[in-house]
Formats: sequence, C-alpha cells, structure tokens
Amino acid sequence: MSINVLIGKAKKTRKFAQVKRRLSIKDSKLLNIKKDVEVKDTGPKLTQQNVIHSGMFFNYNENLVPPFQVIVDTNFVNSSIQNKLDLHKSMMDLLLSKCIICVTDCIIGELEKLGHRYRLALQLVKDPRIKRLKCSHKGTYVDDCIVERVQLHKCYIVATNDKDLKKRIRKIPGVPIMYVKRHQYQIERIPFSITSK
Repeated sequence: MSINVLIGKAKKTRKFAQVKRRLSIKDSKLLNIKKDVEVKDTGPKLTQQNVIHSGMFFNYNENLVPPFQVIVDTNFVNSSIQNKLDLHKSMMDLLLSKCIICVTDCIIGELEKLGHRYRLALQLVKDPRIKRLKCSHKGTYVDDCIVERVQLHKCYIVATNDKDLKKRIRKIPGVPIMYVKRHQYQIERIPFSITSK
C-alpha cells in the first residue's frame, strides 16, 4: 500500500523592496535648515588658544639646561635592570652632561606595592644619589603624579617606557621623553642646541 502524498508548491508572493526616500536639493525642508544655519553663523567667530609656557619662547623649552633633571618611572627602572644599563652612566652618555635622577614618593610607593619581584628596582631607586621629590597628594596614580608635576614645572625630562604615559606627555609641549630601546637609552623631542651649550 502506498500512500500518495501531494506536496504542493508554496506560493511565492512578490516582496516589495523598501524604497529610500531621497530629498532633492530644492526641497523646502532643506532650504529652511540652510536659512537657520546662515543666521547663526553671522556672529563673531571665537577661537581658543592654548596658553604657552614662558620658557617656550624659542619653540623649545629654555628651562631644560644642564644638569638635566630626569623623572624616572617604575617601568623605566625595571627595563634598565633587564637590559643591564646603569642609570647614571647611560643618561650621561646620551645627554652629554650631568643628570640628576629624580623619583617621586608615588613611584617609590608603587615599587613597594609591587613586592618581591621589584626589590632590586626599589633598592636602586633608594640610592642616595637619586633625588627624592615629595608629593603633596595621597593615593594618586603614578602617571597622574608625573604629568601633574611636569605641567607645573617644565624643567624635567620624563624617562618612561609606558605607552599611555608617553601619549599623555606628548600632549604637553616642550617636555622630552626618554625611553629604553635596543639595549640603550633614546630620547625624543629635545633640540640639539641644548646639548651643545
């Protein structure tokens, strides 16, 4: 016994595509909007200019003079240890003058929080040759502390390998950035005329 089942074809209904409505250039809606915009633009144009530090008179920071003051970040110290670079000697070789290495209280606090793995970096930072800068704030992120200090006093070179901190410092005019690359220190945004004085 076979049962014949008739399977019918489904009816295909014609689907209508959605039509995008376009406005013509001469449409009354657009003409009213253009008239409103023209009325608003007739006022005086205001431009905002950033206040430039007085030491930046000759397109470079005149406050950067030997002996250079270098603020050192935690990851810069750690990468210097990994690449077996002496902080003082390598900086003097790069800048061709005496350098004063500076560390804030926040940086020392961060190294202490990082614990046992960074004990050598902490020991290096507590060296009496390194100048310790006092911080007036408490519980601030280290990058914020460095950026704040550099904005107030434009006499520092910032030594860091942190990409985010580099981006933030590049927005501040006249502040050079030192970093470790290919087993040596490199610096960006420092004019050659400073090192030749």
